[in-house]
Amino acid sequence: MTSASQGALFQSPLRDTSLRVGPAGWNYKDWEGIVYPAGAGKSFDALAYLADYFDTIEINSSFYAPPRPGDAAGWARRVRNNPRFRFTAKAWQRLSHERDEATKASLADDCEAVRRSMAPLAEANILGALLVQFPWSFRHTEQNLAYLERLFHLLAGFPLALEVRHGSWNQEEFYTFLRDQGVAFCNVDQPVLGDSMGPSRRVTARIGYLRLHGRNYRTWFQKDAGRDARYDYLYTKPEIKEVSDRLRAIKQEAEETYAITNNHFRGQALVNAIEILEELDARPPAVPALLAAAYPRLGGEGDADKQP
Repeated sequence: MTSASQGALFQSPLRDTSLRVGPAGWNYKDWEGIVYPAGAGKSFDALAYLADYFDTIEINSSFYAPPRPGDAAGWARRVRNNPRFRFTAKAWQRLSHERDEATKASLADDCEAVRRSMAPLAEANILGALLVQFPWSFRHTEQNLAYLERLFHLLAGFPLALEVRHGSWNQEEFYTFLRDQGVAFCNVDQPVLGDSMGPSRRVTARIGYLRLHGRNYRTWFQKDAGRDARYDYLYTKPEIKEVSDRLRAIKQEAEETYAITNNHFRGQALVNAIEILEELDARPPAVPALLAAAYPRLGGEGDADKQP
């Protein structure tokens, strides 16, 4: 895919290269007709299209299985028209959600598989962070701290970030541990229920990281809620301002800051990513035309040069 407007998007000296805001993932069926043209077919490159608007995208598929190195190299090629672009990627769930299986086999082998899969992105200098995301059930214990220490050692050399969702981790000793390990703390914006981790603006490494999961209290812990229902949330303008204030604080302490919008349903992640960029830059960023039509609150007519 080519774009006639790439020069206008990428040559401005005013773009802040220390802050990147973008969505989690790019391949969603419910984005057709809202983000991408409906029925565009295989010839339409959704990743390259989004890389014209955003300087980062978090890779989700790497959570379910380490991607083939050839696929990762292909992703790097498809975003090269944006020299500011950096991927972040979720590490394989075997390392976080299926630890018993990893331990029964070989954690070292699993980490090596992740290393091989991410190598093409790292070698292309396009991997901003490798995120290890643990579920709410992962609590602060000495055993789990020891596991993290071993995991960080096996993944050493990558720019690591850690997401934990249980409030038991919210203690200075843990943040000091991350600083000593050189691992970035991933701040989360999520429904705060019971012992969940609350809003924060912590920086423990050169990378600052914030993930926005939405605030859908009704379905967050609902066992039969599907992925779309759990992340179906559109942040309000006052909430965007609140999140942006936290990002400013994170950015002041970090060399590079990543903000990932994970409220993906029907393109809401893109709406809120654009609004965060506008709030932080005090000027409107480029908006995909279809998205502007679907969400009039974006206030623009889209980018006339970027008709899909």
